[in-house]
Amino acid sequence: MVDLTLYAAFLVAAFALCLTPGPDMLFVVAMGARGGPVAGVMAATGVAFGALVHAVAAVLGLSALFTTLPVLYHAIRWAGAAYLLYLAVKAFRDRSGLGSEDERAASERASGPGLLRAFWQGTVTNLLNPKVILFNVVFLPQFVSPGLGHVGRQLLILGATLVLAGLAVDASIGLLAGRLSSLLRRSRRVARGLGIFSGSVFAALAVRLVAAPK
Repeated sequence: MVDLTLYAAFLVAAFALCLTPGPDMLFVVAMGARGGPVAGVMAATGVAFGALVHAVAAVLGLSALFTTLPVLYHAIRWAGAAYLLYLAVKAFRDRSGLGSEDERAASERASGPGLLRAFWQGTVTNLLNPKVILFNVVFLPQFVSPGLGHVGRQLLILGATLVLAGLAVDASIGLLAGRLSSLLRRSRRVARGLGIFSGSVFAALAVRLVAAPK
């Protein structure tokens, strides 16, 4: 169904891309630093789910709309920037890591909804990044062999592979960032610093999304 030589080259390229620090990785690091190791992994899972939606859209040909409708591209770009700024404000105002030991323990026991939020925030952040859509349109077809037929299936396999590679890398980084933050949050000053760090990352990603050329 796929050209094995092309697929091997794709695997190398996919992991190289996933290991290169980018917006998704920085977002996962910020979420892990703010919410702990499980939140970091959940954020990475959300990012992966968003990437899977992008891959399916590319297979269905929906992503090509962004190359023909610049207004749609810019609308999603601004929506993504606004969402990231919303997350930045929430992180700057967060005081959850500054309470007593009993308060932090209660927060951890009630972390279920927070983890679900981490997943959906990762998903929405990825979905509202139009550059990911254009990336799928430009990158994936380079590793498709039309002579084998079933181009849509080939694109889906490549897209799923890229999603799994990204999940493996981002989840590991989110877990590590979360574990380090769990140790550092024992200090109120450091806990506040982690909130400022997370908010700064979200704000910087918003600026990058708006300022970067198409």
